[in-house]
Amino acid sequence: MEWTDEGIVLGVRKHGESSAIVELLTRDHGRHLGMVRGGAGSKMRPMLQPGNSVRATWRARIDEQLGYYLMEATRMRAATVLASGHAVYGVTHLASLARLLPERDPHEDIYEMLERILNDFDDVSEAAIHVVRFELAMLTELGFGLDLENCAATGATTDLIYVSPKSGGAVSRIAGEPWRDRLMRLPPFLRESGGGGQNSWSDQDLQDGFDLTGRFLLRNVLEPRGKGHSDARDGFINTVFRHLARSAAI
Repeated sequence: MEWTDEGIVLGVRKHGESSAIVELLTRDHGRHLGMVRGGAGSKMRPMLQPGNSVRATWRARIDEQLGYYLMEATRMRAATVLASGHAVYGVTHLASLARLLPERDPHEDIYEMLERILNDFDDVSEAAIHVVRFELAMLTELGFGLDLENCAATGATTDLIYVSPKSGGAVSRIAGEPWRDRLMRLPPFLRESGGGGQNSWSDQDLQDGFDLTGRFLLRNVLEPRGKGHSDARDGFINTVFRHLARSAAI
């Protein structure tokens, strides 16, 4: 068995004296593990950092085996990531989300979205929005997508500003007014018609986004698996808001 594919490094762990088991999210073969000979050595270690992109060839005698990877780097992002606190937490969190996908099950849209995010992760506010949108996309990919295009009560497609914490459906301003204290806010950047340009969202909009996706990830995906939100997610959110607070004070 042999195939070659593009991949993003999600994680790596040492195996034996010098080898490493590397976990990739690949474009066509999904989340896939393989052994890299010499992967624990100083020569290979920089390439095998989470967030880097590689071109990988996987080989095994039969498909069920762990197999071996041969890799070459196509985009080295780790140095940039390590220089930024929010990016360190963010990449770790994104990798933990990708691990929720079934192994060896292709998810090309998620792969492409993750690659775009990693290529544009420098701006803190935009990175935060990217992460919320990725969490929303993961909910959809795992079968728990939120219906944010129509009002759950009236079917309206405009002025959607709330989300039902039970159904995950959007609710319009008029329909939600009597229950607004029980509903979650739908931030503008997640609305179909949400206007505004880059960095135009408020701190509250970002917090609303994290609250929204965080609730449904926890209830529908993580808790049924006996898990909670990762420390990396909390670290990313805290780092984002500390940065925004410092920027506002200048």
